[in-house]
Amino acid sequence: MIKNLSEGKCEACRIDAPLLLESEIKELLPKIPSWSVIDDEGVKRLMCSFAFIDYEQSVEFTNKIAQLAEEEDHHPEIILEWGKVTVFWWSHKIKGLHMNDFICAAKTDKLFNSKS
Repeated sequence: MIKNLSEGKCEACRIDAPLLLESEIKELLPKIPSWSVIDDEGVKRLMCSFAFIDYEQSVEFTNKIAQLAEEEDHHPEIILEWGKVTVFWWSHKIKGLHMNDFICAAKTDKLFNSKS
């Protein structure tokens, strides 16, 4: 397992890549404590909402996540609202959670914590 998730790099996810086991998810979740696992029609996803003081900061954060997604070639669902951004990471090809999702969640936290 990666010690510091935010320093990890996403790997190309193949259609036959294994989903993370429940035990692996339970081991990784404490490393990203603001995130939760949700089940959306049988597909596990990581979800976290981030609060901002205005819409402009929400948009700026959304753009930073979009840049991260391009750099990692791993793309989340992002819901942009006034003062709030909700992010969902999961691996579309395997319809569930992969190490890439935890890496990107940790990198999303790092972006949020480094905001000015």
